[in-house]
Amino acid sequence: MSTPPDHIAPSWPYCAHGTDAAADPVGCRGSHVPGHTACLAHLSYTDRDAYLVGLAPGADVDHRGTPFTEDLLRQLLRALSDPITRKPQMGTAKFSEARFTGNAEFDKAQFSGNAEFDEAQFTGYAVFHGAQFSGDARFHRAKFSNYAGFRMVQFTGYADFGRAEFHNNAEFDEARFPGNAGFDGAQFSGHIRFGSARFSGHAGFDGAQFSGGAVFGEAQFSGRARFRRARFSGHAGFDEAQFYGDTEFGGAQFSSGAGFGRARFVVASELGPFVCAGVVDLSRAVFEDPVTLEIAARKVLCKRTRWESTATVRLRYATADFEDAVLSAPVAVTAHPTCFTAGDDAVEESSLPHGCDCDGVRVASVQGVDAAHLVLIDTDLTDCLFFGAFHLDQIHLEGHTVFAPTPTGWHRRGIRPTRWTRRRTLAEEHHCRPAITARDDPRQWRPRPHDARGSTPKPQDVAALYRQLRKALEDGKNEPGAADFYYGECEMRRHDDTATPKGERRILWGYWLLSGYGLRASRAFTWLFAAMSLTVLLLMGVGLPTHDPDPATTGTLHGNRISLSTSTPDPAALHGTWSQRMTWARAEKATRAAVNSVIFRSSGQNLTSAGTYIEMVSRLLEPTLIALGALAVRGRIKR
Repeated sequence: MSTPPDHIAPSWPYCAHGTDAAADPVGCRGSHVPGHTACLAHLSYTDRDAYLVGLAPGADVDHRGTPFTEDLLRQLLRALSDPITRKPQMGTAKFSEARFTGNAEFDKAQFSGNAEFDEAQFTGYAVFHGAQFSGDARFHRAKFSNYAGFRMVQFTGYADFGRAEFHNNAEFDEARFPGNAGFDGAQFSGHIRFGSARFSGHAGFDGAQFSGGAVFGEAQFSGRARFRRARFSGHAGFDEAQFYGDTEFGGAQFSSGAGFGRARFVVASELGPFVCAGVVDLSRAVFEDPVTLEIAARKVLCKRTRWESTATVRLRYATADFEDAVLSAPVAVTAHPTCFTAGDDAVEESSLPHGCDCDGVRVASVQGVDAAHLVLIDTDLTDCLFFGAFHLDQIHLEGHTVFAPTPTGWHRRGIRPTRWTRRRTLAEEHHCRPAITARDDPRQWRPRPHDARGSTPKPQDVAALYRQLRKALEDGKNEPGAADFYYGECEMRRHDDTATPKGERRILWGYWLLSGYGLRASRAFTWLFAAMSLTVLLLMGVGLPTHDPDPATTGTLHGNRISLSTSTPDPAALHGTWSQRMTWARAEKATRAAVNSVIFRSSGQNLTSAGTYIEMVSRLLEPTLIALGALAVRGRIKR
């Protein structure tokens, strides 16, 4: 069994008051007051008064391990106070392992030498507001059971709060850290504030645990900001923070949300990888140098975020919103297929909600974005809003990109059932569909987000979106993928009764009916089969004569001269009932005539006058349907 820390004798001469061989073999751990064998707490009143009277502002003090009451500490600080400024002034101050019962008020104290509070315990308020530490300030493993206040404190040297424990709220607002600051392994059980704090050196929060809210709003990190493996149970706010050095959030965990709104990253080459169970807000943040973001989160907001150089945004699970983002250079947004790694270890993702879809990263909006610099890789654009973006014809869509499908299955449209053709659509078409015709059931289409800006796009607006995205896919040699967008463009033009003339809409309606705008081969060939079947039936009924013509030749002899004449019966003669005309022999002859007239342009059959006109119509219509079917097949296989 290991010896309890309180039962291990300290390295300095200690008081040993209250020693008990069995229960407490060490007793009081307070450092000897110079010239005495007891600590300040157990010194006699006479000796204590004499010691305090002998102190002067700026004197060195050593009260390691001493138990301070609120009154005793007040007497000590009064003895060290400047009579003019009334501020406590100390040289080297040693309070390691000291225990402060009640409030410890060090506000506006000045430490001209090193200040040691390692493993000190503060049971009441610990107030250091406005204090100045000219040397190193050491609070390693210190315990703050109540409020800890370090507002406007100036730490000239190294500020060490490594593995310190803050069991209540702590404030470091407007604190100044000209040197390095170490909070590695610190535990913050309450709310922690570093609002407007200035870190001129490196700031280390590796492995720190924030159980309450953590506020770093308007903080400035001039050196490296390290938050590796830090855990934030409450909301973490870095709004308007400025990072002039590298940022290290590798392996950090945000159980609530992480706010980087209006933050500025000057030379940061990476942000993450980290995990956030809530929303990561990067709205209006600025990235000045090339950067890589690696984030696994439920939602990532990049509204009005500005990238002044190239960037790669690797996401997992997240729904990302890039509304009005400013892209000055190419920015690639990609779905990361496997867990991120920080160093050699995989980043833990257990804090994410179980409802997250690990197979897709969704983009909610690119409205207002210059899409010429945007690259979307393996993203889900089912609910993505494009209306308002510009240069959409230059957007790069790579990998497996998912768009919203049309309603599946059979639906009632008015009084008749209908089945929508399967194709990829834009969210804007879903939003404006119920307004196009009253026969469309709004429940069949994806609803418009309640927080979407602007009014619902009109059909001509959606047609323009389809046209630009179609060009982008065609420029990327993705002709089959562009086919659905051409279909959507024609659909919107056909339903647009404001910008598309009525005659043009009728032509589009016929184009849609016959072949699905030249993209539905099955529809064209179905019409071809129906047309040829009708042609065969008409030829059998009225196009073929009842009997084949039987020419007759007659002649006369006049001396040495013979005169011959041939007479052909009228082929238009029809005899017999319909049952006599609808025979297999006539069906075979009519089929041969229909096929020959369509493919070889001449049937070679004797036809009635009606049959001649039937053949003429067939030679005009049916090759057109063949061409439309071939065009549709080519549109699906063209590379």
